[in-house]
Amino acid sequence: MYVDSHCHLDFPELAQNIPDILDRMAQNRVSHALVVSVNLPDWPNLLELVRPHPHLYASVGVHPDYEDTPEPSVDQLAELARDPKVVAIGETGLDYYRLSEPLEWQRERFRTHIRAGRASGLPLIIHTRQASEDTLRIMKEEGAAECGGVMHCFTESWEVARAAMDMNFYISLSGIVTFKKAVELQDVARKVPLDRLLIETDSPYLAPVPFRGKLNDPSKVMHVAEKIADLRGISASEVGVQTTDNFFRLFNKIKK
Repeated sequence: MYVDSHCHLDFPELAQNIPDILDRMAQNRVSHALVVSVNLPDWPNLLELVRPHPHLYASVGVHPDYEDTPEPSVDQLAELARDPKVVAIGETGLDYYRLSEPLEWQRERFRTHIRAGRASGLPLIIHTRQASEDTLRIMKEEGAAECGGVMHCFTESWEVARAAMDMNFYISLSGIVTFKKAVELQDVARKVPLDRLLIETDSPYLAPVPFRGKLNDPSKVMHVAEKIADLRGISASEVGVQTTDNFFRLFNKIKK
């Protein structure tokens, strides 16, 4: 059994095909999926998408790439997080790849989300790209270890992974780990303790080999598990069982 800890089923590429995706998930033994928020204007539709399905859950937050969008407050995020379907705050974090300074607004937004995580008691979903030093610094300054969370779609070094785990965070690997040139990330996949590991698709993006370049969806998360298993010399079933247990331990608002 597998779980997709991070996907975007509400994005147009996937939202129109939910019945088919749910069927494929069942066929591939993917029991649950966490549909992750990227902004507040689209969040009500995300929530309505997951609400009828007992194995789909939501987060609430504003992605660091979204510059021209309403800014959340700590109180607003904490209030929205009270919904039974909302199990995490995010995705949040820092991304210096697509945007350039001045980015103080991005750092302040990140701080807001960490404070909302602490206020709500829910874990954080953190995105970091070419910003690991500032990401870790702000996590420490804001006490992110208090609520913990996951470093999603992890592509950083082992040193960054270890620093995040020291702050009560899990490391989530996406289809990128299956890419031939992802040598450093594959080394991280070997080293992260199994009890701190999650798997995800980040769909509709980053389809794993052998589907690279095609539309991704949660049914393909098993291929991430298979690659990790191959790297570690264990069975995909073992990766699936452990990452599923980790998912429910972290997102403990979900009842199995």
